[in-house]
Amino acid sequence: MSSERLATLLDEYAELEKRLADPAIHADQGTARRVGRRYAELVPLHKAAGELEQARSDLAAARELAAEDPSFAAEAEAIAATLPELEERLAELLIPRDPHDAKDVIVEIKAGEGGEESALFAGDLLRMYTRYAERHGWLTEVLDAQDSDLGGVKDVSLAIKTKGVPEGGNGVWSRLKWEGGVHRVQRVPVTESQGRIHTSAAGVLVLPEAEEVDVTIDPNELRIDVFRSSGPGGQSVNTTDSAVRITHVPTGIVVSCQNEKSQLQNREQAMRILRARLLAAAQEQADAAASDARKAQVRTVDRSERIRTYNFPQNRITDHRIGYTAYNLDLALAGELDGVLDALAEADRAARLAGEPELGRR
Repeated sequence: MSSERLATLLDEYAELEKRLADPAIHADQGTARRVGRRYAELVPLHKAAGELEQARSDLAAARELAAEDPSFAAEAEAIAATLPELEERLAELLIPRDPHDAKDVIVEIKAGEGGEESALFAGDLLRMYTRYAERHGWLTEVLDAQDSDLGGVKDVSLAIKTKGVPEGGNGVWSRLKWEGGVHRVQRVPVTESQGRIHTSAAGVLVLPEAEEVDVTIDPNELRIDVFRSSGPGGQSVNTTDSAVRITHVPTGIVVSCQNEKSQLQNREQAMRILRARLLAAAQEQADAAASDARKAQVRTVDRSERIRTYNFPQNRITDHRIGYTAYNLDLALAGELDGVLDALAEADRAARLAGEPELGRR
């Protein structure tokens, strides 16, 4: 256990506590939220360190008493038996955590090959994440969407955020960060008259939502175009050029939004998505620079390997990264994802304790 790291983090906790007690910090809600999130991340560590320190103090007192009165020996043994668990819990909390765990996310879902069936499946994934968010009391907001003719979605960007400061610093990212990749579905499409099972896929991209302080964007490096929004089949849904396309020239990243009727609103939504993509790109570069032997986090819908299969005939959901299989696909699509997400979190925790790269960064 690193005593230096523990001391540093406990000093940081004390400093954050002082800052939050100062009424002046709440004049800037953005700063207050960031400080509050970091403070929430350190609360479990502060509590665990306090419990361990108290247990050690109690043990020393009990042993001192036992030297004079043997009846205290049993109490000393009982206290000593609690120390390994407390030390293990503190050691786990001292392992560097994902710096984005407290953040909200933007989930992008894109239909892949498979035409309307893929778009319908993308719509199923959108509902699945929306219902999961509702179960956790999170807020959802569709930033942009391109619907398909049969009620699916070709492309959608969904913002998911916690209400207030997440407990323990465990925000939406801490739960959904492993969802990025190719999701495969096996079922009889509604467009199939012969009853044959087809396989199609949709891509999911999960990005930690970046705040303005996380990413610096030079307005001179942006190319902003406006155009007229259109719905399925090219039907006009707007009579003004309110849709916005933003190109970040240095990286070539292009973001477009057309959901809102106001050009200003569409621009704000597009900037939110752009900041998230730039933050993810910067993280990938940092990961690659930190270790050439480790793959940088890949979070694009072009990933060749599938991460999960949804088999409707067998009511089966399988996560191929950890060998997880459950026969409750109907419940998962209704938003009951904690089974597979808990399994992914446990696999990630075990990897970090063993000193291996985090799940998704191998």
